[in-house]
Amino acid sequence: MANLPLFLAFVASAALLTITPGLDTVMVLRTASVEGRRPAAMAAGGIALGCLIWGAAVSLGLGALLQASQIAYTAVKLAGAAYLLWLGVKLLINPRKSLEMSGDFSPPKGQDSFRRGFLTNLLNPKMGVFYITFLPQFVPAGVSVAAYTFFLAGVHVLLAFVWFALLIAATVPLSGFLRRPGAVPLLDRLTGGLFFAFGLRLATSSAR
Repeated sequence: MANLPLFLAFVASAALLTITPGLDTVMVLRTASVEGRRPAAMAAGGIALGCLIWGAAVSLGLGALLQASQIAYTAVKLAGAAYLLWLGVKLLINPRKSLEMSGDFSPPKGQDSFRRGFLTNLLNPKMGVFYITFLPQFVPAGVSVAAYTFFLAGVHVLLAFVWFALLIAATVPLSGFLRRPGAVPLLDRLTGGLFFAFGLRLATSSAR
């Protein structure tokens, strides 16, 4: 390890940021509660892939482009906000009535959960800006900046996987409660409201 104390400082900081409730946590919790372990793991996998792509992009300079170009940042930001608003509206106006109900948000195809997690993360430009402002602080002198930046992004993804695994393990036992009448639509509407709020916040946030 090029600089062990600096790396441990990164791990501690990244761990605190990972467990801070946010959109990714909401998505994994909702998917684990309503759809089960496998879809939740697939959603977590999609989120992780989105993080890795942002990490690779930042290490190759796209993060700098987003930070420097108002047009590029705004385009990605609005696309991400639109996707979150769409997910939120669908859950608010058409929540599932039970765990067995079919539909766009029914338990099912793991690829659907994976795609939701992936797109939600990939279409959030703040992830790129976050990486380019946070990761360089923990890159020691004398190493390849691009390679080490991607390494740190990978560590962040690993920490997220551990956190998501804990969330999934703690949330799946709630499936019995969620089989009660009214529980699933309530959670869907609550999640939809949170997604909608995240979308509005992203759409109205300043570029920097």
